[in-house]
Amino acid sequence: MSKNTLLTTGIVGSVIAALCCATPVLPVLLGALGLSAWIRGIDYVVLPALTVFLILVIYALIRSRAARPLATPDADTRV
Repeated sequence: MSKNTLLTTGIVGSVIAALCCATPVLPVLLGALGLSAWIRGIDYVVLPALTVFLILVIYALIRSRAARPLATPDADTRV
């Protein structure tokens, strides 16, 4: 998996999980589908998912930063 795919997956998952936590998107959607009984345990799924996706974003950022080569000064710029 490339580092851009890993970072994109983490960001998209975090945004979706945050929307479900902060706004009533999931209860309204499940209520419209007739699955409102599933709302009872939604905190047991959405909050851990948000945590996992945020950890994934942090991991992807650390991995991409570690993969960058260190800058070395050129021979012409030395004094």
